[in-house]
This record gives sequence, C-alpha cells and structure tokens, in this order.
Amino acid sequence: MKWKIYNMQAEEVGDFQLNEEIFGGEISQPILREVVLNHQSNLRQGTSSTKSRGEVSGGGRKPWIQKGTGRARAGSIRSPLWVGGGIAFGPKPRNFKWSLPKKKKRLALKSSLRMKIKEEHFFVLDRFKVNEGKTKEVVAFLNNFSIRGKTLILLDSIDEKVRRACANLKDVEVGFISNVSGYDVLTHNNLFLTKSSVDKLTERLKNE
Repeated sequence: MKWKIYNMQAEEVGDFQLNEEIFGGEISQPILREVVLNHQSNLRQGTSSTKSRGEVSGGGRKPWIQKGTGRARAGSIRSPLWVGGGIAFGPKPRNFKWSLPKKKKRLALKSSLRMKIKEEHFFVLDRFKVNEGKTKEVVAFLNNFSIRGKTLILLDSIDEKVRRACANLKDVEVGFISNVSGYDVLTHNNLFLTKSSVDKLTERLKNE
C-alpha cells in the first residue's frame, strides 16, 4: 500500500510503502467497541458504597406492637422503607477492571490504524522536529495541515522539545510507538507518525 510522505510544511516529499497485512484489510468494529468498553471499565474506581439495613444504626427493638395500633406493622426502623433506614440492593465497593487478550489488543490497534487510513486522517512525516520547543511551532505545523480536532503525534523516542511544545495544547497529545494502543488511536481525530515511527510500529505488530 503506497502512502504519501509530507514535511512539516504540509508539502509532499515522496511516498512510502505501508505493510498491507497491518495497514490494509478489514476493520473489526466489534473489537473496537470492546477496546473502548475495556478502557472505560478500567477507569471506574468502584468506590461507591451504601449501608444495608444491617449496617445502619438503631432499630434494636420493634417500634410498636404488632396489632391494635391501626398502623402498618413494622419490625425495625432500619427498614429500607423508613427515612434513615438501610438501602436495599445499594452499590458496594467492587473492582470493574478486566483485561483483553493480547491478540485482541493487537487486532484493535490494527483496526484503529486502518480506520484512520480509511478516513484519510493518517499522516506520515519525513520527520517531526521543533527547534525551540515553543507552542507556536506546533500551532503553525497544525495550521499547515488545516488540522481540527484531537491530534495524536506518535514518536519512536522521547523528545523533550516536542513534549514541551505540545504541553499547552489541550487537543494535541504526544505518544510513543512502544505503548500506543487501539484506544489511543481511535479517540483522536488525526494521527501523525514519522517514517521511522511507522517502521517501528510495523516491527512491533509483526513481533507481538
């Protein structure tokens, strides 16, 4: 699969052969849905807690006799029907975390990359470099491509100047090939990679 390579001024400087097995093929919508649900579940704290009728205070005796008062029978003021009573079937602390198999994670990453290619929001750069580490340099770069929405820039190594230049842009995130996931790609509108990043990502997906 042939794909264009751009410089940071949005000028086409050549083309690049993408691995058809990884960047081509079908997009698995069920896997993409599953990876989003997995991420959202793992973010849940599960700390909500309520007291049952056995945990609230009071209610050591029957409020009134069973018969003869004209009122409904009651055995305890801790009943869920009473103000200040326990909560029936209320939430308790629980762990919502669950993990996806490695094969599904790999397929989710492939499918999210294919989706960005299909939407034409997948950009390969010859390099990504900022000279001064200034936010205005990244803003100018995005304006060159007329980019709108959340943007993910994937690098193959840590660049402190790039990190600093992107830090003040709420819609721009810098990620790394070593730990990028399908969810990361899926939840950004635009994806930028350098040619070396694509090579390392291809190598990673082949070896996983």
